[in-house]
Amino acid sequence: MRRGLFITFEGQECAGKSTQVQLLTEWLESQGHSVLCTREPGGTALAEKIRNLLLDINEESICAESELLLFAASRAQHVRNLILPALAEGKTVLCDRFYDSTTAYQGAARGLPLKVINVLNDFCTADRKPDLTFLLDLTVQESRRRLQIRSHDIIDRMEAEKDSFFEKVRQGFLQIARQEPDRVKCIDATQDIQVIQKIIRTEVQNALSRD
Repeated sequence: MRRGLFITFEGQECAGKSTQVQLLTEWLESQGHSVLCTREPGGTALAEKIRNLLLDINEESICAESELLLFAASRAQHVRNLILPALAEGKTVLCDRFYDSTTAYQGAARGLPLKVINVLNDFCTADRKPDLTFLLDLTVQESRRRLQIRSHDIIDRMEAEKDSFFEKVRQGFLQIARQEPDRVKCIDATQDIQVIQKIIRTEVQNALSRD
């Protein structure tokens, strides 16, 4: 049995990650691949409960350190109970956000020590890194515009942050892409959906041919 391919999607709010995951899933399945789609925080019953704690706007604010550890707890559960077993079965796993989001949000934006975050990321993932990551890059202004169009949805705790916060998040993601160009493929998320999907499929085909 071939080793499963692990692909993650990162980016600003409303960058189109979910849409691209869905399109890639349909294409991969049409090619005969078994695909698992999941998300972070979440993915398992327990991890989804932690997601609710993290995203709900509560009376008591969550301090940055608690936020980091809650994301880590959710990821540890997610990786061990869902992602690793699926990869062991040879499935292609597509995940909407993974540890790069922690580096960008809790590291670059919250200002928590990257040394601590890197240790936590390795520990929670059992050192299993994504084989391929797509960073859908979007300016903060465009992200906010899309979020306003989607105003019928309830704004969660993370989406309610200020523009200055999200600019730090964006710069954090771009820094990751510069540091790991072989893994992280940065794509202009203002392009047509099908253009973006074509770029993604080409990269995935290349990754599968190397596997």
